[in-house]
Amino acid sequence: MFDFTNKTIMITGAIGQLGAALTQSFQAANANLALVDRGEDRLKKAFPDLVGLPDNLLVDCADLMNEAAVEHVVSKAVNHFGGLDVLVNTVGGFRAGKMLHETPLETWDSLLNLNARSVFIACRQVIPHMLNEGSGKIVNIAARPGLTGQPGLAAYSAAKSAVVRLTESMSAELKDQGINVNCIIPGTIDTPGNREAMPEADFSTWVTPDSLAEVILFLSSSAARDIHGAALPVYGRS
Repeated sequence: MFDFTNKTIMITGAIGQLGAALTQSFQAANANLALVDRGEDRLKKAFPDLVGLPDNLLVDCADLMNEAAVEHVVSKAVNHFGGLDVLVNTVGGFRAGKMLHETPLETWDSLLNLNARSVFIACRQVIPHMLNEGSGKIVNIAARPGLTGQPGLAAYSAAKSAVVRLTESMSAELKDQGINVNCIIPGTIDTPGNREAMPEADFSTWVTPDSLAEVILFLSSSAARDIHGAALPVYGRS
């Protein structure tokens, strides 16, 4: 459906369910891939067919909460490929259940860091390279609780709301510079973890990682050239 030949895509959190689906989809679309993950050797184990290929760069042990580490990763990718055309930030985390006054400060810090700080740092490092090229696409991953606060989700809601506001602000700053910045808002994602957590749910109503990947490829393509600052709901029937 899409052709990303000669385009370089950086995917953070490439080892996750969505990151893996994105990797496969962009690979099928002939993209150059810069895959980033925090765990040691996990990328090589997950994508053995990509190891050693010149049109792929697998970067393990990258702490996306650490700006110096992200700067190193981005510089490595730019030097390897000559630039970056698309950044997809899939890193994130979820924790819920407690009311705000019972939520540990550690939970607040962890969720804001995983969901918002990671986006802030990655974009801060990638945007100057896109500005040099006068083009680029950035896609972030928000969530429905980021649109409306819900009981037991205060920290997560605030973190995902920050992702939406970051997306809107970056879009307003960059849309006249040839850079599109958008985010998607998934419904319940059909993953093994979610099935285990909600065994009585109707899984057929959930949205699959492959379906989300198709939407992200669209937002990363020239077909989405006139979409700026969108928070696109991809709920399935959930």
